[in-house]
Amino acid sequence: SLVGINLEGPFLSYEKRCAQNPKYLIAPDAALVKELNQASGGLVKLVSIAPEISGSMEFIQTLKHDFVLSAAHTTADYSIAKRAFDEGMSHVTHLYNAMPPFTHRAPGLIGAAYDTPNCRVELICDGVHIEPAAVRMTFSLFGDDRIILISDSMMATGLEDGIYSLGGQTVNVHGNLATLADGTIAGSVTNLYSCMTSAVNMGIPLESAVKCATMNPAKAIGIYEKAGSITPGKFADLLLLNSDLSLHSVILRGKTIRSCKQL
Repeated sequence: SLVGINLEGPFLSYEKRCAQNPKYLIAPDAALVKELNQASGGLVKLVSIAPEISGSMEFIQTLKHDFVLSAAHTTADYSIAKRAFDEGMSHVTHLYNAMPPFTHRAPGLIGAAYDTPNCRVELICDGVHIEPAAVRMTFSLFGDDRIILISDSMMATGLEDGIYSLGGQTVNVHGNLATLADGTIAGSVTNLYSCMTSAVNMGIPLESAVKCATMNPAKAIGIYEKAGSITPGKFADLLLLNSDLSLHSVILRGKTIRSCKQL
C-alpha cells in the first residue's frame, strides 16, 4: 500500500531543472501544498524546494511542522542552504545531482548538509548517477545514520528498452540509462533493491546498505513505528536474500507472494 507521496517539485530552479519539465515550475506556494495534501488524503510526506527561490524561507517556516522539506534542483550556495536548514529544512533530494558541486572554496548545499547534523541525504546508487568512489566517500562523510538510498525510478523501471515519458517529455531508455533527447539523465530505471545491492558491490557494508534502504527512509517520513525494521507489531514486509544477494523470496504483510530458486 502507498505510505506517502514525495512532491519533487514544482518549486524548483529553472537552471537546475534537469529532466523536470520547465513549464510546470512555479514559485513556492504553501497553500498549494496543503491543497494537494488534502486531495491525497494526507499522504504527502516529503516536499522538495530550491531554497534560493524568492519566498522559500517563508515556505519552510510555514510547512516545517507538517512535512519533511527537502532541498532539490537548486543553485543554492552554502549560506542560503545553511539558512534553509536552520529554518527547518532537513533533507536533501538525490545528493550531488541537480545542484552545484562541492569544492574547497564553495562547499555549497553539500557542505551545508554536512554541517547540519539532523539533515538526511539521498543517494541514487544505480551505477549511473554517482561513481562508486563518490558513494564510498559520502558514507564516510555522512555515516549510515544520515543516508537514504533511493531509486529515483521513472515509469520504465522493470520494462524493456524503448521510448517512455516523464512529465510530458520523451525519454529514451537503453539498459540502465534513461535520457531526454538532449542527453540529460531522466531519473532511473533501477529499483531500490538493485540500488541497495549495487551499493554493496561498490564497497558499502551490507548492514549499512540495508539500513539506508529501510530504517532511515521510514524514520525520515515518520512511519518507523510500523515499517522499516523486523520488529514485533510492524508490517511483515520482507525480502529474503541468498548469500550472493540474489532474491530468494518476497513476503508482503506476512504472506509469501514470490519465491525464487535458491542459488
